[in-house]
Amino acid sequence: MTQKLSLAAARRIALAAQGFMDPRPAADPTRRHLHRVLSRTGLLQIDSVSAVVRAHYMPLYSRLGPYPQSLLDSATVGRKRTLFEYWAHEASLLPVETWPLMQWRMQRARANDAGEIYKGLARWAEDKVAFIEEVYREVEASGPIPASAMEGHKGKGGWWGWSDAKAAFEWLFWAGRITTHSRRGFERYYDLPERVLPRAILDMPVPSLEDAHRELLRISAKAHGVATYACLRDYFRLAPADTKTALDSLVEEGELLPVTVKGWNRPAYLHRDARIPRKVEARALLAPFDPLVFERSRTESLFEFRYRIEIYTPADKRQYGYYVLPFLLNERIVARVDLRADRPASVLRVHAAYAEPNAPSETAAELLQELKQMQGWLGLERMEITPAGDLGAALKAVAADQPSS
Repeated sequence: MTQKLSLAAARRIALAAQGFMDPRPAADPTRRHLHRVLSRTGLLQIDSVSAVVRAHYMPLYSRLGPYPQSLLDSATVGRKRTLFEYWAHEASLLPVETWPLMQWRMQRARANDAGEIYKGLARWAEDKVAFIEEVYREVEASGPIPASAMEGHKGKGGWWGWSDAKAAFEWLFWAGRITTHSRRGFERYYDLPERVLPRAILDMPVPSLEDAHRELLRISAKAHGVATYACLRDYFRLAPADTKTALDSLVEEGELLPVTVKGWNRPAYLHRDARIPRKVEARALLAPFDPLVFERSRTESLFEFRYRIEIYTPADKRQYGYYVLPFLLNERIVARVDLRADRPASVLRVHAAYAEPNAPSETAAELLQELKQMQGWLGLERMEITPAGDLGAALKAVAADQPSS
């Protein structure tokens, strides 16, 4: 008989799976805490927007509280690195142990089988084989180097244009022939995998296509706790046919248990090791690309929270703001806040705040405490609140009632 879950139970399962029930460190977080978060999430999505802080730093903060960003930086450099960059759910940081599991995608890239990623780049590469090899040899001879180093460079095939050089680097990265050595600012410096990744990782056996998909789906299922087929597939952007085979295998083995969730119109799957807590006590601001919320339809069906990022929406057409962070309080997303870290002025600017329907009376006070904590984490001297949005005035009033620090 198929197990039935209430929506509230599904939320608690999802929050536990994503690490929001794990105790926060009593002292400064260490690599052990970083690895614990990655063991829950399986990845950290990368995004270039730095309105508050770059997206890959935020999920650790949301789960651990204030931590030195150098903790994450140090895990992405050197031969003892524990993370590498590649295409998973968009560009992501992944545990190095995942490298063999992504070889199927790299092999398909080399064959210009684009799948769901980079179809335009695959078409471009078909006519640029010699040029791509020339770029590869340049990395081989001079790496680590950024793509910008090739702008205007004269190779054997003539002068390299910026767009072609950048595309060649992207294709080689997608194909796994080069990888990120480090970043300076936000610019990638590329090198050969054999000069970047730990030897033990490079020596690991490459699993079959079927085994790789089964393991990636297993990671996705653990990170979700409970999820539909579409969400399980989306986490690593897996191809439908490959995912269906892996899903059937995990169900047959009893690792994934078919369930129904009240209010969901699609079958769901519960990982057999998922925790089903009676309650969750959590408080966190979430990045727009946090794995808890980056699949928008799941966010809506799980939290009854409709969320869209409005960075590319014209200012006069935005509903909530440029860079809006959901606010998680215990088991629900109860508010959202439009933030910007004004680093030159050393101010955390709260442009607007909005409460969700039935948000508890303590929402403004709890959000203020979270904002103060973020201000300290970002090293900003003060916070300025604009009383915009239906929660903005209450947030500013709560702040006015508290003594200045």
